Amino acid sequence: MSAVPEREAVDEQYRWDLGSLFESDEAWAEALDAARERLEDLRAYEGRVTEDAATLRELLETRESVMRQVSNVAAYARMRRDEDTRDSEAQAMATRAQSLSSAAASATSFVEPELQELNREDVAQLVEEEPALEIYEHYFDDVLRTKPHTRSAEIENLLAELGEVTGAPSEIYNMLSNADMEFPAVDDSEGEPRQITLNNFTTLQRDPDREFRRRVYEAFYDEWETVRNAVGTAYRKSVKTDAKLATARNYDTAREAALHGPNIPVEVYDTLVGTVRENLDLLGRHAEHKRDATEGEELRMWDLYVPLVTEESPEVPYEEACEYVVGAVEPLGEAYRDRLATGLDSRWVDVYETKGKQSGAYSGGTYDSQPYILLNYQDDVESMYTLAHELGHSMHSELASEAQPYVYADYEIFIAEIASTVNETLLTHHLLETVKDDRLRRHVLNEYLERFRSTLFRQTMFAEFEQRTHELSAEGEPLTADRLDDLYRELKGDYYEPAVLDDRIAREWMRIPHFYRAFYVFQYATGISAAVALVENVRSEGEPAARRYREFLRSGSHGYPLELLGEAGVDMTDPGTVESALDVYGTYLEEFERLS
Repeated sequence: MSAVPEREAVDEQYRWDLGSLFESDEAWAEALDAARERLEDLRAYEGRVTEDAATLRELLETRESVMRQVSNVAAYARMRRDEDTRDSEAQAMATRAQSLSSAAASATSFVEPELQELNREDVAQLVEEEPALEIYEHYFDDVLRTKPHTRSAEIENLLAELGEVTGAPSEIYNMLSNADMEFPAVDDSEGEPRQITLNNFTTLQRDPDREFRRRVYEAFYDEWETVRNAVGTAYRKSVKTDAKLATARNYDTAREAALHGPNIPVEVYDTLVGTVRENLDLLGRHAEHKRDATEGEELRMWDLYVPLVTEESPEVPYEEACEYVVGAVEPLGEAYRDRLATGLDSRWVDVYETKGKQSGAYSGGTYDSQPYILLNYQDDVESMYTLAHELGHSMHSELASEAQPYVYADYEIFIAEIASTVNETLLTHHLLETVKDDRLRRHVLNEYLERFRSTLFRQTMFAEFEQRTHELSAEGEPLTADRLDDLYRELKGDYYEPAVLDDRIAREWMRIPHFYRAFYVFQYATGISAAVALVENVRSEGEPAARRYREFLRSGSHGYPLELLGEAGVDMTDPGTVESALDVYGTYLEEFERLS
């Protein structure tokens, strides 16, 4: 589509159908009011959670019923707002739903602290008295697992009240970077000014005009230099806050505290970093191809996002992309493939960009609804991969919701990106094995290699930066902006050895908002490693491995992430899992070299 249309101008088949949630905004409003009234039903159980087995069962069932209503109300309002962010009524709906969600969280905040007053023998006795509680045994185990790191009610209440204060570094950073900072405009090759923003910086860094990329790069990082002391202070305080909160809950380090939530041993983190470091030569080869694509003698920092292919991407219409994706997932079994294909025909996807529509892409929906996918499809290879990615999330949620009770239908962030990346990897294999057009094959390879680079190598580099900054702080070394620059420059040099570093790239740490959610980003890298391993198993073993994978998706959160992955045939404590993913990356580099 050359011009962005109004939503009503797009055929209904390309717009999602919110009817599986509510038939109308009026029905939604009635549900919101009903859910708010039911919050009092929950508050009535405060102080009575462990009174007896029957009361505990009633509470948990009531909580699930209410939270399902709240989830439906919130999801519908968000998607109505995202259809057209200019719509003030939809914005008001989203605000009302957010208020309801906050009230619901407050109304249920007493449940887990009261459960932690029990020991495992107490819980076993309650389950014996009320067999209906058996379904919650993993949930009880998870709640009691954190008991050593839960403080008294008085201290927990204080820590909760301090949440607004402890979150200040992140909030200050976000306001500074999103509201206060203004990046300049830079003239492109046609002499037209192009405004730089946080959102379009990497897009501008893919522009074929190398001189334009340099000007954008320099202007962007020069602007960050003007706020270096503020950002440095915000990050230093964020690191200190993480450490203090970890100590308050009896953890030795902030990393241990962050990984304890999903029950991930720190060895998984260290295995990832160590294995990637041992294989940086592969990233070096990728970087050398980028240098060749620029036709420059040196690879500079403004060349890192440039595509390996200089020719324009072939057009991939939406219907063609759907056919490719459906064909790609066939190794996961006929039922999986057909379920995905039916979803595409059942208005799971809001396909095209329209005026006011939320940018980007996501997979949403609730336990009670069909999946929903927001796209802004652009008829290109990147959009096709985004479709495959979001369908992976949707199928994960669909299968988990079908197989699990509400309490286990969601899943940890540690495994959240696996299904999406499995689909991307299968799509790559499928296209390279079935498409004869070398131009399309080159663009497929470029897309997958770039996603691999930015997910496995870049996120691991970020993980290493986080670990080292927290270690330096613990050792008493001040995390000044200059010290952070030095550390980041060192890491960038290690990871991109063929490239020429300059002073500006040392400031890149300033633009990474994920650093304010400590020890989070490594999960993107472990996710792609696990996904590639799962696909390799499916390709080599066939249906037995596909069946294990489907059961992994159906498990939701009914088990800890490493246990669920182990049952699917992947050991994230084994360096071989990451090495296997890196081998696939190397194979695709070789394939690109053959086609070049």
